[in-house]
Amino acid sequence: MRGRISSGDEPRYSTPISRRELIRRGAAGATGLLLADHLVLGAPAATKPAKGTAKAVIQIWMWGGPSHLDTFDPKPEAGNDYCGPLNKPIETNVKGVWICELLPLLAKQADKYTIIRSMTHGNNGHETAAYIVQTGRNPGGRDVFPSVGAVVSLFKGYNAGYTGLIPPYIVITEPQGRFSEAGFLGARYKPFATGGDPGQSRFAVEGVVAQGISDQRQRDRRDLLHKLDTLQHAMPGDPQLAALEQCEKQAYDLILGDAGKVFDLSQEKDDLRERYGRNTFGQACLVARRLVERGVPYITINSKGWDTHKQHFQTMRRRLPEMDKGMATLLQDLADRGLLESTIVWWSGEFGRTPKVQWEPPWNGGRGHYGADFSAVLAGGGFKGGRVIGASDAKGEQVKDRPVYPCDLIAAIYERLGIPADAKLPHPQGKIVRVTPSPEEGVKSGGRLTEIL
Repeated sequence: MRGRISSGDEPRYSTPISRRELIRRGAAGATGLLLADHLVLGAPAATKPAKGTAKAVIQIWMWGGPSHLDTFDPKPEAGNDYCGPLNKPIETNVKGVWICELLPLLAKQADKYTIIRSMTHGNNGHETAAYIVQTGRNPGGRDVFPSVGAVVSLFKGYNAGYTGLIPPYIVITEPQGRFSEAGFLGARYKPFATGGDPGQSRFAVEGVVAQGISDQRQRDRRDLLHKLDTLQHAMPGDPQLAALEQCEKQAYDLILGDAGKVFDLSQEKDDLRERYGRNTFGQACLVARRLVERGVPYITINSKGWDTHKQHFQTMRRRLPEMDKGMATLLQDLADRGLLESTIVWWSGEFGRTPKVQWEPPWNGGRGHYGADFSAVLAGGGFKGGRVIGASDAKGEQVKDRPVYPCDLIAAIYERLGIPADAKLPHPQGKIVRVTPSPEEGVKSGGRLTEIL
């Protein structure tokens, strides 16, 4: 977890700290070390909320880049060199829309989502492509722009009077690691990475849950540390110590109180957990739903393992059923709870994978990086479902019609959240920077996604 050390008026951010270190320093009287910046007393002044029906985003990030041909844009007619053994796509519950045969549950939910089959940016590097897809900006230049999660954390979190103990930007389980998510907004807007594995018997969230330590043992530790805090006893009523005590109380409320229970999946019924899938991805989807219920505005599920240069199809036969189960159940669960209309679900990676299979050694049936054409999925949050935007050519190699660039998709998300396209981002050097690129920035755009807005 990431802590904050306050010294004077300017915050100084520490490297990730352990839960034990948090508690140890807190007992010693340095409880300004907090779980996240929002725990510091004195929140930013709330701004007038903008219009928009969506309240939260669940970003399903396919780290490494999923194949568009083997997920939402199958090309069986292209032949074995392109579709390999996954050559029997299935029709969804939306007539005329077909997806991969390994996604039967998502096929039954197609009326809830829109597939964009003409995503493009032309970049084949993990770091640069991830930056483009997550910020909508071109790489290079002097500024590092913030990701969508950081921007939403600003406008729908801290500047909207967000007061929850859970940080407004969560990543399950680890940061994407490809770029600085906060950009020039600074460390305050970095995501809180949970660490741990929600698929384990107990989800050991960094700073909240420690493996092998019961809640009662944690309470006993806290009581002992309080008895050893001689400074607090020697200076009762001191305002600075009182402020530190309040910070410590908030930290413990997250560890032992109701707020931290959002990560306790044992509170869910076993049959629902089974429907999500008893694996890391499925249970991460369940955690994301619970966080939305608690009012967290931005959650990223960081799903690793999609950089399939070798033995691609063997990996797909394992990973796609897990994705199908978790994502389909998430959509249905959100809908059943009346949350889908206010929650955007965004599925994407940094790019697609080469349409032509690399059968030769050492790849043995792998797919490389491919930014010329790939797919994304949008659901909920007021977006129209049951649609397909754009198309790739017969082999999935190029955009055939209606190109959609990352900035177009991001702008649509902001619009549904009620974040104005010309809203200004606070820049450390006072530059005027909009949340979406201005024309003079030279960022390619295919235009507003009127088809689903």
